[in-house]
Amino acid sequence: MPDVGDLVTATLTVSPADGTTAATLSVLRPDGTTASPVVTGADGGATWTAPVVYTLAGIWRLSWTVTGTGASVEHELVSVAPAPTVGPQLHVYATTTQLANYLHAAPPLDSPKLLADASKALDDALLTAVYDTDADGMPTNTDVQEAFAEAVCAIAEWWGETGDAIGADGGWDSVSAGPVSLSRSSSGSSTTPIAGGALPPRAASALGRLDGCVFRLGVVGSSWLGARW
Repeated sequence: MPDVGDLVTATLTVSPADGTTAATLSVLRPDGTTASPVVTGADGGATWTAPVVYTLAGIWRLSWTVTGTGASVEHELVSVAPAPTVGPQLHVYATTTQLANYLHAAPPLDSPKLLADASKALDDALLTAVYDTDADGMPTNTDVQEAFAEAVCAIAEWWGETGDAIGADGGWDSVSAGPVSLSRSSSGSSTTPIAGGALPPRAASALGRLDGCVFRLGVVGSSWLGARW
């Protein structure tokens, strides 16, 4: 699978082919714009190539039109991945370095996405929380920053251990950590971890160690069917 920025050579083989065979390539980008790269023929009209630069992530359509001997239309769909993210991301509470230190192991290569997803999960779980933030919504208190980083790493670890990023696998009956208390039916009928706005035990513990002066929880909404704060 190509990544954004890759330059590839699109190739078409035509059979039968002869001196009357000609080919053109039309490229439809994910944003709906088109391009017509220069096409070069070889092998007496049997092989045609064109350079394509993938500038956007998404699905690209390459459409070849052949005239003369071997006349035909050929379409190819190409899935292009975004460039891998390595550095700090907006509104992500932990870095890959913090995750590595938390795990005491090399982090997985998809750690940037994992941490971004875990940060969103933490946001969902703390919709009623009160703490000081900057203009980007990031916590400004050092203790809160460290607790959020630890909680996000704990969520990522939970997903890695359970293979259950949506919380469908079940979990605990009850968890308490300072002011944080979670409960869950063993039958799985109530709120599931993460997906339902609940937190895995180690993430809850990280938040439970925070002083109430810098972090507190507000009124619990109706979506918290399986949690008590």
